[in-house]
Amino acid sequence: MKAVSTDRSPATPSGPATLPGSAAAGADRSRLRDLSGRTDVEDLVRGFYRAAFADPLIGPVFTDVARMDLEAHMPVMCDFWESVLFRAGKYHGNALQPHLALNRSVALEQQHFARWLGIWHATVDSLFLGEKAELAKTQAVRIGGSLLRRLHDGDASEYVTVRRRENG
Repeated sequence: MKAVSTDRSPATPSGPATLPGSAAAGADRSRLRDLSGRTDVEDLVRGFYRAAFADPLIGPVFTDVARMDLEAHMPVMCDFWESVLFRAGKYHGNALQPHLALNRSVALEQQHFARWLGIWHATVDSLFLGEKAELAKTQAVRIGGSLLRRLHDGDASEYVTVRRRENG
């Protein structure tokens, strides 16, 4: 597998990456509003990728390994997040499949997902404030955790099924 980076300092939801203009950078959040539709989703996704591409840990995964064409990928990601946040029903793909293919080229580990999540949270917080903004962060935690578990041969759910012991 291709090595991506040796940086082992992941951002986490409790300590996200700091983006210019974000709450962590001391911005006045009182002027922020909630996400309200496709245009806001596009702003969020574009802002996230701008920061993610520049990140020393996950940037090379997007640019060097996946060789992601952002303009071609934007409609797919916007459909995905618009469906997650607004139940738009526009995304009909399988989010796991491209991550499985990418994981065959570079091991996607907890630190990659933690950094992705930290950048996502920081981007949301720098642009939006409200119920949908919180939903964007909550759903990212769920989606990222599910993908990470599935990539490592686990169950998509973070919950363990308790089964009754057979008598006999």
